Amino acid sequence: MSIKYVIGWDLGGAHLKAACLATDGVVHNVMQVACPLWEGLDRLQDALRQVCIAMPTESSMHAITMTGECVDLFLSRSRGVQTLVELILQHTNASKSYLFAGKKGFLTPDAALDNVQHIASANWLASAVLTADNLAEGLFIDVGSTTTDVVLFCDGQILVRGYNDYDRLRFEELVYTGVVRTPIMALAERVPFKGAWVRLMAENFSTTADIYRLTDALPKHGDLMPSADRCGKTKHDSARRLARMLGKDVENASLSDWQRVASFLVERQLNFIREACENNISRGLISDTAPCVGAGIGRFLVRELSLRLR
Repeated sequence: MSIKYVIGWDLGGAHLKAACLATDGVVHNVMQVACPLWEGLDRLQDALRQVCIAMPTESSMHAITMTGECVDLFLSRSRGVQTLVELILQHTNASKSYLFAGKKGFLTPDAALDNVQHIASANWLASAVLTADNLAEGLFIDVGSTTTDVVLFCDGQILVRGYNDYDRLRFEELVYTGVVRTPIMALAERVPFKGAWVRLMAENFSTTADIYRLTDALPKHGDLMPSADRCGKTKHDSARRLARMLGKDVENASLSDWQRVASFLVERQLNFIREACENNISRGLISDTAPCVGAGIGRFLVRELSLRLR
């Protein structure tokens, strides 16, 4: 069967993403499916089936990236990569499937198993390379549900100091904060509330999805993960969870009070990402007129960051 489409896959820890393009480059379909992989491989199997029903997998070539290998379902990242490769090949044709291995490019499944360290969590590089191929220079900022990537590029080159998660964390090219899954307790030790600083509880009562629902910023198509208490996602529900972080019930204050707390926490998260951006910009490798390129479900934050970074 001739190849009619190319499907790009990203096997994430929280979501399965797939984009199907016709061979002329026209986008045929794009999907994102909630997939809390830490709960078991059956979650990924179910998500893969959903995509395969909606996309022409049999007549497609497949390009695969991943970050799901780092979830604590697997005893090691190496084992995680091997398991994810084996799993997706149950749904795609191995002879038409290729794994993205960073600077080594795309590898066949057989070669991939000898290069797991290059395949692990390399999806950020695929996005950055594509961007660098299409713009002269810039700052690529991908704000996802869980993490944020900060990547300088110029003259077709990716100007990073780290390629694995450890080094990327050291150099603030990977900021472990996102707009859906990050626990509120990771953003601040205390918040201003009714004229006093209140220390937050070190409990996972609330996540960043709550603060972005309260500020009307989180797009519905990105709000796929369960809430911290697996209950509703209305503003009242989000305020209720946020109030618990302060040892309060939602009825103890007005909605505008809780929205003010949410706005403060948004600022804290913005500052985390901005500091990482300023750190990398200070290397002096791109011009002052270079653009910011936003990606990910939290790219609405990049609009604000671009203004603050001038």
